[in-house]
Amino acid sequence: MAAIEGFMEAMAERHACKRFDESKKIPEAQLRTLLEIGRLSPSSFGMEPWRFLVIRDKELKEKLRPLCWNQPQITECSELVVIKALVGPLAPGSAYPRNMLSRRDLPREKIEAYFKKYDDFSAERFGRGELACWSVKQCYIAAGNMMTGAMAMGIDSCAIEGFEKEKVEALLKMDVAKETLALIIAFGYRLKEPPARVRLPFDEIVSFR
Repeated sequence: MAAIEGFMEAMAERHACKRFDESKKIPEAQLRTLLEIGRLSPSSFGMEPWRFLVIRDKELKEKLRPLCWNQPQITECSELVVIKALVGPLAPGSAYPRNMLSRRDLPREKIEAYFKKYDDFSAERFGRGELACWSVKQCYIAAGNMMTGAMAMGIDSCAIEGFEKEKVEALLKMDVAKETLALIIAFGYRLKEPPARVRLPFDEIVSFR
């Protein structure tokens, strides 16, 4: 019970922190725990399409801020994590999915069946131009886990989608044939207490059939 109570407390306390206390820094061990939470997150087909870039260079943060709608979290937070989503390596027939699927301790014929299932799945999305979108959605699973995990350790966060995508990718020298910018998360400690949480009631969100 203690574990679920702590989890629910973190869920209730977590908020989009808009201003961070620049004087407070996240301990290195806790940062690594945050990144490990992301690494251990579930993903469709077990593709783990996320790649985490921790930006600590102050000058780079200053250049990044105006490309992110001049949001102060970019430069005020203790740690800035850019989540990149793989795209090119996920294409049907590519080596990456085969390497990932081959890790399973299964007979060869079942592995081959997984290859076909994945290739059919990814070819459909690739043909509709949705492969990048699918990969980014997987990254949001990791992002949600990381932000809740952060709050469980008393660390605030803010998910940032307000950015000029192509310009940020160019600044970070991303290979856009290989990966796409999914999300940026600022982690640190709140400068002031947040306003009261507002959520729709349970019965308006949940239905049973």
